[in-house]
Amino acid sequence: MDFWPEFLASSWGKEFVAGGFGGIAGLISGYPLDSIRVRQQNSKSGSAFNVFRHVVAKEGPLSLYRGMAAPLASVTFQNAMVFQIYATLSRTFDRKVPVTDPPSYKGVALGGIAAGAIQSLIISPVELVKIQLQLQSKTNQCNNQVTRLKGPRDVTRRIVSQAGLRGIYRGLTVTVLRDAHSHGLYFWVYDYTKEQLHPGCRKYGQESFQTMLVAGGLAGSVSWISCYPLDVVKTRLQAQSQSKSAKYHGIIDCFRQSVRTEGYGVLWRGVGTTVGRAFLVNGTIFTAYETALRFLCKPQ
Repeated sequence: MDFWPEFLASSWGKEFVAGGFGGIAGLISGYPLDSIRVRQQNSKSGSAFNVFRHVVAKEGPLSLYRGMAAPLASVTFQNAMVFQIYATLSRTFDRKVPVTDPPSYKGVALGGIAAGAIQSLIISPVELVKIQLQLQSKTNQCNNQVTRLKGPRDVTRRIVSQAGLRGIYRGLTVTVLRDAHSHGLYFWVYDYTKEQLHPGCRKYGQESFQTMLVAGGLAGSVSWISCYPLDVVKTRLQAQSQSKSAKYHGIIDCFRQSVRTEGYGVLWRGVGTTVGRAFLVNGTIFTAYETALRFLCKPQ
């Protein structure tokens, strides 16, 4: 019974809980745009608006939330872990900075890189299941009752039956490559931008909601642009079924085949949708995170 009071009394406990709130808020606000992004990346043509119109007309608006149960079930822990690890390691990498001062920008970047790499172990299986569900249409389900997948459990069972437990981590390497450097940029851009918009806020806090939204939005947009080609490759690798006849046989093979058949533009297909979603989602994440942290740190 005494666990939660003691947990929330610690600084790392506050970071963990605030990060969880941020993750939930971000996922709910941006999931429909994420579904459109995945469909764009795995198709040969189609603007975001056309994809949206087609999906809503053929499958209904709720289909844009298909597969959300998998990331929603884990996003609280995942985001909480990322923010808590980042908060700890951003100081570990640069111990010369006094505890009373904010971590250096060097520590912020290195802490973000480490947090991104570690969180890939959790997010890779979740995104594999999510992508498989997002790309499943009702038309395919009706035409082939054998392969109909009702939810995350069905997808997971199918993957394990085809490739064993190892199959759950298909795409892990490219996920680590994507998330490590992008998270370093993510936290660095956020801290730098909010300091420019509200000088002194890194040390004394008190930044406005507008500052949080803009800084968080820019951080998300920049980090996604930096890793977008890797995300396209990851989507294509995780979208295919695990079999000997799989179209792509690794990161380099997927990159080469995609560029050879569809040109270099394929590596940026859907980037507009992603950047728009990233601004909305990450502005929401940081605002929810900072607000929750203020509430948890407020004297009782």
